[in-house]
Amino acid sequence: MACLSSYCWNPFHSAVNHGEADLSAAMQRTLLRKSMRRLAVSSRKHSSSPFCSTTTSPSALKKSLVPDHTLSTNDVQRRQPASKPSVKDLFSLEERTIVVTGAGRGLGITLASAVLDAGGDVVCLDVLSQPSEAEWAGITKVGEVTGRNATYHKCDITKEEDVQATLADVASQAEKRNKPIRGLISCAGIQQMVDAIDYPTDGFRRILDVNVTGSFLVAKHTARLMRDAKNSGSIVFIASMSGQIANRGIHCSAYNTSKAAVQQMSRSLSVEWGRYGIRVNSLSPGYIRTAMTDQLLAEKPEIEKLWMAGALLGRLGSVEDFKAPAVYLLADGASI
Repeated sequence: MACLSSYCWNPFHSAVNHGEADLSAAMQRTLLRKSMRRLAVSSRKHSSSPFCSTTTSPSALKKSLVPDHTLSTNDVQRRQPASKPSVKDLFSLEERTIVVTGAGRGLGITLASAVLDAGGDVVCLDVLSQPSEAEWAGITKVGEVTGRNATYHKCDITKEEDVQATLADVASQAEKRNKPIRGLISCAGIQQMVDAIDYPTDGFRRILDVNVTGSFLVAKHTARLMRDAKNSGSIVFIASMSGQIANRGIHCSAYNTSKAAVQQMSRSLSVEWGRYGIRVNSLSPGYIRTAMTDQLLAEKPEIEKLWMAGALLGRLGSVEDFKAPAVYLLADGASI
């Protein structure tokens, strides 16, 4: 799952609060006594006669202290912090462009649609010459309804020169629309099921080249664009639970290895790029229905029964399940 902070219940929490309250009261009494002494000394120094000494009683001093509830409305407002953004604003992707790789179909194009829904423009990259016709029609419809811009570009993420040139071009167009690139969803990935003992070296390397090196290249050049433009932003890697567990019923050691690498890459880059205002997180889906898994289940229907046995909600995941988490991690609300 995404690297999100969590709250842990502390059985000593209430006791700590009481201790803080006691300490606060003691400090107030100490400050009150010091204030009384200073006022008494000051009044003696400014007395008109050496035989006339003026002191301030504790009761008079307390009356001179003005509590907040007696202040005027303007005084209270001046003490309040600046107005906070609404929840809607915290989850908005307006005035920015998000790059999505693997966006020719499936999960990638679904997340691209989510970006449009959240108010952002989207740049879809994929190795396919054209996106899925039916799914792109949905993107076009969302763009027309929302007034947002969506473009598709063929790009091989394993070729750095292709990645760099494509991103430079789309970044230039985004700047002209006054919606600079401020985010990336790295969703491109491939799968292959082969017994590890018979796994061909070229096939293993190909998985790592696309899923790991390709993801890194797109992230690197997207981050460089944001850094050079002095724009904060967010990068979301689509990893997998397969990076943490051994899958039941299928043998895909190369894929699992690649997703574990993506998870660790996310952690490492978040440490490096945080100084530029760039957040880096990963999402790790479980078993979800995509074109890739549909093909697998068609070949091995017994696997679906195995997966369903561990499905707590009684169903496999859907690509729609990841729209909200992805938008949250891209939006400013995730940085607060």
